[in-house]
Amino acid sequence: MKLLIAKSAGFCFGVKRAMDMALAAAKKSPRDLYSLGPLIHNPQAVRFLEQSGAKVRDQIEQIPRGTVIFRSHGVSMRDLKRAREKRLHIIDATCPIVKRAQFFAKFLHRHGYALIIVGDAYHPEVEAIRSYIEGEVEIVENADTVRGSGPWKKLGIIAQTTQSESLFREVLAACSGQAKEVRAFNTICQATAVCQKEAVEIARKVDCMIVVGGSNSGNTQRLAAICRKIQPCTLHIETAEELNPRRLAKKKKVGLTAGASTPSWIIEEVVKWVQRLA
Repeated sequence: MKLLIAKSAGFCFGVKRAMDMALAAAKKSPRDLYSLGPLIHNPQAVRFLEQSGAKVRDQIEQIPRGTVIFRSHGVSMRDLKRAREKRLHIIDATCPIVKRAQFFAKFLHRHGYALIIVGDAYHPEVEAIRSYIEGEVEIVENADTVRGSGPWKKLGIIAQTTQSESLFREVLAACSGQAKEVRAFNTICQATAVCQKEAVEIARKVDCMIVVGGSNSGNTQRLAAICRKIQPCTLHIETAEELNPRRLAKKKKVGLTAGASTPSWIIEEVVKWVQRLA
């Protein structure tokens, strides 16, 4: 069996930055350290952070004192305001690329555009962006949603940073002709685009594709879905223990990639497990 491993698999810049900031804070002052929601969408990494001292709390009201870490997806305007009112020490681990998406959302709103966000309505990144906009905002998860919508005078379009390029283009095409003026900013992270492109290239060459990452990770789910369209034998797993040897029996070529929130140690365990079968 030959194993093809994606070079881009694993932590993106924003996730690595958030993890480094959280671990540095835990080393310096672990006593009253909290993450507002899971720092990243990977259960194993979150457990590791908790063991290091960064306790997860789902609501700002559950944090009595000390330091709060804002996760890589960003936080809502309400949570930011409440953290300041409670005089918590804030460590802002929001990915700079997510902040860029927030900036363009505010820019479009400020200049009178109705806003479309291409993304998952209940994803924390999208919820955070939405919270800063008081005007008309529509969250679009597929192009069919906007066909027949409008008309708009001025329409602005951005994307959740981990969305697929193809969906963004489909929505943009569906909106053409439905507004007098359309202004779009492609806010998809380039690392996400590269990872998806590389996964597609590998999926075309193999008998089975393995995608490693949290089941709650949107970008990992999309990666698996993209691969599955090309290679139906695509397995989305969180850890090596989830791999069934029978699924890989008689496979000559196996591909492996991982979501942007997947730690390197989990990827390495999966690689070792597959190599033992080779």
